Amino acid sequence: MKKITSRKGDKRLISFKKLAGKIEIKKGRGVILMSKPKILIMILTVCFLFISAVAFASGQGCLSCHEGIEKFSDVPGMAQLTCTDCHQGNKEGVSKDEAHRDMYRNPSDLRVVDETCGTCHSEKVKNLEKSLHATSAGKISGARYTWGAQDEKNAIYSTYAVKDKDGKTPIKKGAKKQLKKLPKYNPDKPISDTNHPVDDYLRNQCLRCHVWSEGHQRDGDWRASGCAACHVIYDNDGTYKGNDQAIDKSKKGYPRKHKLTTKIDSNQCQHCHNRGGRTGVSYMGMMEDPYGAPWTDEGKKQSKLHGKNYKKLQADVHYKRGLECIDCHTSEEMHGDGNIYSKKEQAVDVRCKTCHGTADKPATLKDADGNKLNNLRKENGKVILTAKVTGKEHIIPEIKDQKETISKEGQVAMFEIEEHQNNLECYSCHSEWAPQCYGCHAKQDLRKTGGDYINNKKLADESQKGDKDNRKKTAFSWKESRSYTRWESPTLGINARGKVSPFIPGCQAIFTQIGKDGKAIFESKVFTTADGKSGIATNPIQPHTVSESARSCESCHASDKAVGLGNGIFDSKANGLPIDFGLEEIVDKNGNQIQATSHVGARPFNKEEIERIRRVGTCLSCHGVDENIWDKVEDIYKGDADTNKMHKEAIEKALKKSVE
Repeated sequence: MKKITSRKGDKRLISFKKLAGKIEIKKGRGVILMSKPKILIMILTVCFLFISAVAFASGQGCLSCHEGIEKFSDVPGMAQLTCTDCHQGNKEGVSKDEAHRDMYRNPSDLRVVDETCGTCHSEKVKNLEKSLHATSAGKISGARYTWGAQDEKNAIYSTYAVKDKDGKTPIKKGAKKQLKKLPKYNPDKPISDTNHPVDDYLRNQCLRCHVWSEGHQRDGDWRASGCAACHVIYDNDGTYKGNDQAIDKSKKGYPRKHKLTTKIDSNQCQHCHNRGGRTGVSYMGMMEDPYGAPWTDEGKKQSKLHGKNYKKLQADVHYKRGLECIDCHTSEEMHGDGNIYSKKEQAVDVRCKTCHGTADKPATLKDADGNKLNNLRKENGKVILTAKVTGKEHIIPEIKDQKETISKEGQVAMFEIEEHQNNLECYSCHSEWAPQCYGCHAKQDLRKTGGDYINNKKLADESQKGDKDNRKKTAFSWKESRSYTRWESPTLGINARGKVSPFIPGCQAIFTQIGKDGKAIFESKVFTTADGKSGIATNPIQPHTVSESARSCESCHASDKAVGLGNGIFDSKANGLPIDFGLEEIVDKNGNQIQATSHVGARPFNKEEIERIRRVGTCLSCHGVDENIWDKVEDIYKGDADTNKMHKEAIEKALKKSVE
């Protein structure tokens, strides 16, 4: 017989005695008879609990449940971090609830990041909080300007209030010293610049994509918040593919693996960049489509990503060659450079000439601010780019070396017409398609509340405030539709840099508001901007659909749509819209701007520019780029035909000369 005293000093007597094939347990005054198998199970259970307690106490407790989980990082220094170094929690806990007490599910969330990632990467964290990825200042300022909620095109508001305290604010580049938090909308008060339905629209719909939030959380959109929004890879289906035995691999909402990476592929960027300019999906050759055809072998429509069906088009040539977004876009562009910008063109400094040079100059290997790209080098006269994900080395062609290898049209456009090199973005010609979503019909229903992406519930775990399910229902319900979509031959105009660029709808907002009585307060309303333009807006874009072959000369010089005059087919009034112009028409024949642009300095072509472009198209349609024809005309006319009148005189003179 053996006396056992419990750890807490319990003096009750427990004795064991073999009795007729059973074990007699005397506990105080009672006697319990148990079979050998049962007592064996009891003893093993006690031993297991004891060993588990020792494991937890020694810091290995997490792994006793999360057996097989991947080491989060292989980077020296980070590889030695324990679970509780990042996730906090209670390493002494012997149950799930005890161990998870005061734990951060996502240690990289911006609400807690100063205690985790920020202890080593404080500057990057501070920059990120001021970046467009955190502020969403671009889409906020663009929407508010075109809805008539603010007078200026640059940003006033952000997801959350933010200040630049370092005293270095490059105002000329468009940087701001501070931004205020976006106001809330109260329908019981008059619409004003601080009480506007567009702010409710942004809160319920558009602001799903910023790094304070975990996004929409559906197939295609799964990701984390904070640093992990980029640095922890999620598959489109949101399921875990690692070896952690504690995670249900059929349950959505998990990263591919418990792994930090700087090798971020384009699929990760696409989790956010699938709305607005749609550059993420466009880069990979995807264009949304309402049909979902062809039928699957089960007779169903194709599965959706980002809530949409997609058609596969020609992907960007860089993507087809194996380059990911991060091979061009730098760390400073992604994390921010410490300044608060209003628009992406203010924050993005990489240029085509960084890698490809120009017709008469070699590649710079630097961005517009003079910063050298660390994955570019020149070796034996060749520009070499080392891919950041695969490590593969790519030889990059420089424009100056291509004159003898390209088509006659290419030679003329790129080498013989100086205005093209000086006044056009390369992708004006080399983007044969761009996503065009015409007519953004936004309906607000005041009878229903909706989640607010920048107003979250109070939680014990602050890192979970960005979860979609933790939004407060302080916005109203919104639904979206559109008039039609296109992808071919986008319109052209002048971008914020003063260069010719593709233009796409962005955003052509048509607002309907349903009141608490179920009747429309506003029906298909189009707002007017502070400078008197229609809130139906079209804006410049780098569509990320670059191809080796370019648009034909005629597709620009002989196209009404290309110069902004539209195609004259869509009847807006007949389709219930309160506007007297087509959705593709951004300027009239007299050069008067019709649609708004929300980028500072961007505009459609003016009358003189339209006439000059179309004059070239008149001859191109028949004569193409035949130098002999153009030389003869110039010889006959003795000069350039810079106006329509002079052009007419030149043609008449040439025709008369040809029959003499």
